Amino acid sequence: MERAHSLLLNEEACSQLAEHQRAEFVFEWLSHLKKLLPAADRADIKQNQRRLVDQLSSVLIGSPGPPTRWVLAHCLALLYRLGDPVPASLLVERCNDIIRSKDDSPSGLPTRLAAVACLGSLYEQLGRMLVGSFRETLANLLKAMKSAESQGRYEIMLSMERILRGLGVSAVPCHRDVYKAARACLTDRSMAVRCAAAKCLLELQREAVFLWTTELENVATLCFRAFEGSNYDVRVAVAKLLGTLLATAVEPRQPAGTTPRQGGRSRSSLEEVMDLLWGGFLRGGAGFLRASGDMLKGTSSVSKDVRIGVTQACVVLVSTLGGSWLEGNLPALLSLLMELASHGRATQTPADAAVTRRCVSFILRSSLGSLLSEKAQTNAAKQLCLAVAAQKRAVGEEGGGTRSRVSAADVSASQHVLVCCLLELGSLVQGLGSTAAPLLTDSSTALLDTVISVLLHPVASARLAAAWCLRCVAMAMPSQCSLLLERCAERLAALKSSPEAVAGYGAAVAAVVAGVQQCPLGIPHTKGKVVLGLAEDLLRSATQNSRISLQRTQAGWLLVSALITLGPAVVEHHLPRLLLLWRCVFPPSLREQEMELRRGDYFTWQVTLEGRAGALCAMKNLLLHCKELLTDDIISRLLTPLACAVALLTKSVPDCSVRCWSVVYRLRVYELLALLPPDTYQGDTPLCVCLLGSSVGGASLDHDPFSLCASGLEAPAPLPPAVALTAAAVRLFGVVFPHIITFSCSPPPPPPPQHQVSTRGSLGPEELRVPALSLLLGALESESRLLRCLAAEGLSRLLQLVGEPAFTLITACVSRLKTARDAATRSGHALALAALQRHTGGISSPQNLNTCLGVLFTLSQDNTSPEVQTWSLHALSLVVDLSGGLYRCHAEASFTLVLRLLLAAPPTHPEVHHSLGRCLHALITSLGPDLQALHPDLGSAVAGLRSSCLVGCGVMQASPDCLVQAEAISCLQQLHMFSPPHVNLACLVPALCVNLCSSYLCLRRAVVACLRQLAQREALEVSEHAVALVKDLLRGLYLTTFTTKHVAANTRSVCADVTIKEVGLEGALFTLLDRESDPGLRRDIQETLVHMMASSATTGKLGHWLKLCKDVLSASADSRAPVEASQDDEEAESGRDDDSSVFRARSESGGPFTALRWATRRFAMECVCRIVAQCESADPAHFDMALAQERRLHESTDFLVLHLGDLVRMAFMAATDHSDQLRLAGLQTLLVIIRRFSAIPEPEFPGHVILEQYQANVGAALRPAFTADAPPDVTAKACQVCSAWIASGVVSDLRDLRRVHQLLASSLAKIQAGKDTSSHLYNEAAATMETLAVLKAWAEVYIVAVQRSKQKESSPAPANEGSGSGSGGAGLLKLVQSDLSTLSRLWLAALQDYALLTLPQEYASQLPAAGGSFYTAETVNQARAHYSSSWAPILHATSLWLHSTGQLSSLPATPTSMGQHGSVGGAKSPEDVSSDRLHLILGISVEFLCSPHSEDQMENITSCLRALQALLDVSWPRAKVGNDQALSVELLSVLHRLMVTREAAAVQLAVLDLVRQIVTAAQEHVKEKRHSAEVDDGAAEKETLPEFGEGRDTGGLIPGRSLVFAALELCLCVLLRKLPQLSPRLAGSSCSGNVPRTTPSLGGAAGLSLLVQASLQALKAVLSSPMSRQEKSRGAWTLLLRSALNTLLGYWEPGPQLAAILLPILISFLLDENTLGSAPAASRSLHEAALKDLMRLGPQHSAVFRSLMASSPHLKARLEAAVRGNQESLSAKSSSNTPTASSKSSPSITLKTNFL
Repeated sequence: MERAHSLLLNEEACSQLAEHQRAEFVFEWLSHLKKLLPAADRADIKQNQRRLVDQLSSVLIGSPGPPTRWVLAHCLALLYRLGDPVPASLLVERCNDIIRSKDDSPSGLPTRLAAVACLGSLYEQLGRMLVGSFRETLANLLKAMKSAESQGRYEIMLSMERILRGLGVSAVPCHRDVYKAARACLTDRSMAVRCAAAKCLLELQREAVFLWTTELENVATLCFRAFEGSNYDVRVAVAKLLGTLLATAVEPRQPAGTTPRQGGRSRSSLEEVMDLLWGGFLRGGAGFLRASGDMLKGTSSVSKDVRIGVTQACVVLVSTLGGSWLEGNLPALLSLLMELASHGRATQTPADAAVTRRCVSFILRSSLGSLLSEKAQTNAAKQLCLAVAAQKRAVGEEGGGTRSRVSAADVSASQHVLVCCLLELGSLVQGLGSTAAPLLTDSSTALLDTVISVLLHPVASARLAAAWCLRCVAMAMPSQCSLLLERCAERLAALKSSPEAVAGYGAAVAAVVAGVQQCPLGIPHTKGKVVLGLAEDLLRSATQNSRISLQRTQAGWLLVSALITLGPAVVEHHLPRLLLLWRCVFPPSLREQEMELRRGDYFTWQVTLEGRAGALCAMKNLLLHCKELLTDDIISRLLTPLACAVALLTKSVPDCSVRCWSVVYRLRVYELLALLPPDTYQGDTPLCVCLLGSSVGGASLDHDPFSLCASGLEAPAPLPPAVALTAAAVRLFGVVFPHIITFSCSPPPPPPPQHQVSTRGSLGPEELRVPALSLLLGALESESRLLRCLAAEGLSRLLQLVGEPAFTLITACVSRLKTARDAATRSGHALALAALQRHTGGISSPQNLNTCLGVLFTLSQDNTSPEVQTWSLHALSLVVDLSGGLYRCHAEASFTLVLRLLLAAPPTHPEVHHSLGRCLHALITSLGPDLQALHPDLGSAVAGLRSSCLVGCGVMQASPDCLVQAEAISCLQQLHMFSPPHVNLACLVPALCVNLCSSYLCLRRAVVACLRQLAQREALEVSEHAVALVKDLLRGLYLTTFTTKHVAANTRSVCADVTIKEVGLEGALFTLLDRESDPGLRRDIQETLVHMMASSATTGKLGHWLKLCKDVLSASADSRAPVEASQDDEEAESGRDDDSSVFRARSESGGPFTALRWATRRFAMECVCRIVAQCESADPAHFDMALAQERRLHESTDFLVLHLGDLVRMAFMAATDHSDQLRLAGLQTLLVIIRRFSAIPEPEFPGHVILEQYQANVGAALRPAFTADAPPDVTAKACQVCSAWIASGVVSDLRDLRRVHQLLASSLAKIQAGKDTSSHLYNEAAATMETLAVLKAWAEVYIVAVQRSKQKESSPAPANEGSGSGSGGAGLLKLVQSDLSTLSRLWLAALQDYALLTLPQEYASQLPAAGGSFYTAETVNQARAHYSSSWAPILHATSLWLHSTGQLSSLPATPTSMGQHGSVGGAKSPEDVSSDRLHLILGISVEFLCSPHSEDQMENITSCLRALQALLDVSWPRAKVGNDQALSVELLSVLHRLMVTREAAAVQLAVLDLVRQIVTAAQEHVKEKRHSAEVDDGAAEKETLPEFGEGRDTGGLIPGRSLVFAALELCLCVLLRKLPQLSPRLAGSSCSGNVPRTTPSLGGAAGLSLLVQASLQALKAVLSSPMSRQEKSRGAWTLLLRSALNTLLGYWEPGPQLAAILLPILISFLLDENTLGSAPAASRSLHEAALKDLMRLGPQHSAVFRSLMASSPHLKARLEAAVRGNQESLSAKSSSNTPTASSKSSPSITLKTNFL
């Protein structure tokens, strides 16, 4: 294909190709020419214009396919625009001649269509230059359209759209003619023609004023008719046309009077245009007589397609008018919408009413939820409250017993209004989140009072909508959960005699309780008890008053179902009562049930079925939410009532009038059985699965009140019971049927599970096999596409199960395909072939693959039936997906087929293109990495396939269908994954950016998924190409790079381009993230941003990213972020299809970021934290102000520390926001900033750090988190920031420090008063979290205060330091000291709780029945996580506090001391209290150090070790440890394991220090015992003293019990880990002599001397031990010493190493001048021998000697003293013996100390 990349067509190369290759070659050349012409020189274009025109004209008359003719038309028009435009009129005349020709040959139609396309492009590009021939061209096109088929009408409409766009106002004289032609096409039978006509009219209305003035009603009626029988694309196009026309009528683009208006009408009012819309909604496109007849009959002939289309048009209307208009006209719009919702014709049947409510709700959600800012949404919520209050006249006085007299019609109308208003109000409040708090305190609206008053409405749908609205309030503001629950529960108890009150308030309580599962802070456990008590009371009293029996029964079980959604932590405490309720509602046995069937009337059975259905729903919730509680015993106790429930299904209830209740009852049974494992009820009563045929009605909340307990975030819309029963029966059949087969085929002994999986046998008995096969084979020929898909899949899986050969059935399918002529049969059997090959053939049956491919290839080329083509190509894609590498031999033929069809398939059947796209994607996947063509033999073949891939993707990218474009992007993404160099990012990225803000969800998903993959490897290139796109747009090259359809069909693309221009692609992604609600798409956007940030944030775009995050964070309305939708709304929005995605109104933006949601701003804060984390592993200058400033002078690199002010401001803005989630993100960012920047000095002010200037910002950011109404999680995070701020040492003034300290003090006072307060808003676990966070923060502050106090004591304070300054030392400690008595008590209580909670499960019975100090028994599981994250600093602080008090045994006992329950006389003695505290700390420490879970526990390990160090620094705990040898040995064992598993130097040093303390404790214990023995027995008994040490008489050390052995083992472990060469095994050598050779290289002379000194000191200790002087051990001691010396010396060879060892030893034997004279003879002899050896070895090893003298001053001093003493001794001896000879003879030893 490289030969096609030229300005002129390579005709020679093209002629050598086959026919299908020639079409591909021509398309590739045209695509390249389209990109080349804008960049080419105009002189070259004019020089080659004639030749190019000839070549393009030859393509024109060569019957080009649809993609080719579109690119051809664009190239021709572009050629004339950039070259000489004069000859263009000749081409126009030639195209008109082609259109007039009557050529009916197969090649004639493509040529005429190409001519039509060329006319459209020529007029679009050249515009008024061709205005002279416009009338003739238009007349020719209109005449041709009268006899044209669907493809011709489609192409003519598209051409007219382009002509109108190019001519503008010059085409006004012919607007009426175009309008008449488009009117007929707008109701064409072809959906593609309808879409093209709608686009043509949309372009026409830009200049044709009559469309939105005099012809507005006619166009509206025409659009209503176009909606009938429409598909998705038609609804989109027509709704856009109608909505735009109506918006223009309301707000004309031209000022009134500037253009003559026909009929004198310049604009229409909102009421008039809405009347037009509502007329279509109520009457459709029918005439007056038909609509009147429907009204008289009480039926509705308006289809759902029309009503959905009208709804979408209304959304387009509001979106086009904009957010400002909506804010000003919201009351009027709400009034009109409510008028529609309450209209009698729209709510004639329950199904119509449900559809109408859904449509009105969709309009409200799409406009109010997406178009308005936060302030406007708040005002909208107020307007909705007023609308609800206006309907109070149908509600009556609350609890008064009397109701204002209103008609039934008014009551019915009010319910629909209330449902729409309340559902939207709930969605608004839920989207605003915690920022909606002012709505609850606004007395003008009284939101809660207004909503609660609807709970007494006489209609159930209104009551349920009010209950859902209250649930949304509770989820948005968790602090309201308990308050709403209490309020509704009180009213329910007070109004138990009112049916409406019982039903309404019961639903409200259930909805609020079910909403708690979305609130992490929960509700108090006591509320669950209240709810269960209410439920039991309602169920008990249900039989007391028959008037309200049904309501009480339903409300009671609704409360039980809601209670179960709270999870196992709550339900396990109430499970016995629940089991009792279930047992009571069902008969105890089947015999009792038989007796029930003989008695009872209509009402009795109605209440009975309602109660049992509710009980079954509660059981279902138990299976969904409390799987942990489903033990075998519980399941067995549930099976007894379930057996009765199933048995009742096979019986007929006496009274047939309760059929609706029996349907609900059967539905509950089916739902429950589908969740239970089928083997639990195998062999029970036969199950009758009944399918009820029913027309699908509208989904509505009142169809199933129990849906209030659903876990979603969006308002539930359950289907009617009969429809839901059918769906449930199908699901249950799929669960049960395989087990019926297995049960009927298995022998009496049940086979093991693996046997059931692997065995293949016959399909059960004949009565199961025949119906199953006939059912599936019959469904293959069904008219329903869904049934055909299910039948093909089911047939293949069935044959896979029974193990029968698939070849027989494949042959049967092929035979059937040869004889069948209808499209449904051929499509079904083609799909069956693929399914059979997929599940039963695979790579093991190549003969079946060849058969299937031959059939599918033939069917795929059946141009007479697009449906058969579509399903055959879909089946082919399935076969390719399965075959994998086996398919490579068929790849070339498949590529040829796909490309030929892509270039020839008409655009009027986009479903064929969808299947072709799937085939191309599967082919690329099957080739995989082979597309890289690394092997030289395969290079040319693979290059051809790769070129085919690119051409196919180009064809699909040019398609007008969004699904095809999405498939093209997916194919390019796959190709980029397997062969990145062959995908041109310069072309791909701009195409992605154009569709980034597409109105189609599927296209946006594909674009973002592709961007995510590109950003992982080429993020910088992606950003550059995106910016280049905007530059091309500004230069006018946009339309030359992409087809105009993108701009025409994509009104949002312009906004995207502007965003990219201002803030780059990253900013556009942030904008898209704010608009999106699809969870998968949001995740992809976030991952794309993270990848782009990871590749560029630390390289060159740091400032760009920080500014971007700051702009996102600052984009708020009225200085605070608008909350449009919660982050948790993602799952709720996931079910929306493209209809919902397209028609979401988009906000008007004056800049790149305007009023972003809190979820987007929170993600921006998370990005800031990610940037800081990335900088930690990058350049050190990011965290060094001096270095950053210095390097900034010489290079353009940016550094994070230079943006510290922006970081602090962003954290401050987020931490002080009104959204709790954003506050948490801001506090977390502030914590990261403090930890990373607190130690960075300020270069301009020595002695200060750079964070000091932001003290006020930090304090202001923390203060709102400590208010009385702050949520516990916010306060807990703020406490963590407080402790980090105080511990950082940034604050230098004690007065400044006191401000933050006061915040912690207020939190301490708050938790002390926590149990005394009467009302709790959150779950007890939330109070535990907050309390432990406060205690942890205080513990960290106290630890830092103690450390600084010690540092201050060890270093003298500066003379100029005042008493009021300094955050460390005694100042901070003094602040903490005032609360230390309270803190110590709370710390000890928290540690006691933690110790109890860490007990193994078998000791769970020892936990206190009432809970601990800071947790309750009901929340023990939730509390464990909070204790696990807080205990370590508390343990350390407690140890420091105990250390600071001196001896623990002297501490007084307090009422809250440890072990307060144990003493006979009441309070424990101080000794017992201290002992309990010691063992508490030791127990917690040992338990944790025995099994640290992961590397993130390093901080806890360090805290634990430091706590033990502080504890053992006190004599009393040290004596306790020394007295208990088993405890000491266990501690050493734990420390040994820690040393082996942790490499951190700080941990190992702490371990060694603890070992020293433990050994010291043992030594002190031995010394104390010896001292006691000396005192008791006298000094004469000293020979018995060694018995106090380990070993006693024998001297043996028992491993595992010996402290000495454990200590030595740990020390040896340290030596071997640091110097593995000491061990021949670790060093990898069997020769131990290698060790000394490598020792000097490890640490040099200094390190070697230290090692020698340590060895000698150890030997000296052994030598001087009292054991060496005892008769019993003297011999063994001497032998040990000799062996050690011999071993030490035997490892070394003569040389420098030996000298390095011997010289210190010899010097240690020397005596100084003071001791030489009095020393024993042996010592003097040893002294002389050593000195003689020194004189000999010194000169031989002078370098070693000099190094030793330099590194060991004490050895040098000892040597010099010995030399002086030796000289004095020799002088004295010689003078006394021979004084006359002293001058003649020299001494025997000549001293020489200078060996240099």
